[in-house]
Amino acid sequence: MSDRVCPYCEAQLGPRAVDLRPNQYLAAFMPHANTSAVIVLVVNAIFYLGQYLSHEQLTIAGIEFGPAVFAGQWWRLITAGFLHGGLLHIAMNSWSLWILVTETEHFYGTGRLAVAYVVSTITGFALAAFLTPHAQILGASCAAFGLIGTMLAIGFRNRADPLAQAVRSQYGTWLVYGIVMSFFGSISLAGHVGGFLGGLAVGFIAGLPGLPGSPREAFWKFAGIASVLLVGLAWFEALTHFS
Repeated sequence: MSDRVCPYCEAQLGPRAVDLRPNQYLAAFMPHANTSAVIVLVVNAIFYLGQYLSHEQLTIAGIEFGPAVFAGQWWRLITAGFLHGGLLHIAMNSWSLWILVTETEHFYGTGRLAVAYVVSTITGFALAAFLTPHAQILGASCAAFGLIGTMLAIGFRNRADPLAQAVRSQYGTWLVYGIVMSFFGSISLAGHVGGFLGGLAVGFIAGLPGLPGSPREAFWKFAGIASVLLVGLAWFEALTHFS
């Protein structure tokens, strides 16, 4: 088991949460990323291919659209986060998630990562549905902004700590750039803000991992599994509703 080292100041922090998992063989061939980051990118790529092969029927079934959400199609708050509007769209989101998923899991572990990803997807599209109900929105950027929020929770928790200062500087810059970019083109500012707030809340509530095997860590492991299952249920509802 390798030691955990701060990516900013290189201080020794003990074992990384990601190293507590038994299977990292794929990550060995993917420098600067881990299995979870690869899985997220592959899943998004599969859904993007599905959009093309289904002649956009998959998009119709899963895109976020306020009136449909308020009519009871709750799954759109999740499924929309796995759909994209073009090659540039998915490429930009994949680049950011490649970094964000990796670093979030390094600090928080897999369970908290999964919860933050799904919760921020929901809160992002929920705020977008509420503030811009007639806009049709899709993309993984709600989750990306959520992971920025989750990382910034570290920076806000212990302001005097050098690690917290480094994290706050790094992801504060990411946040500013992301918000500025949200004002250009067909980008949902509400979705990005909602995703950020959801991820920030998860970061504050969950905190960093404690002792492996403790009841607290068992809860977040269960919560992570439940989050993944919720994604599966959302897609089941979407596909059966439109089949």
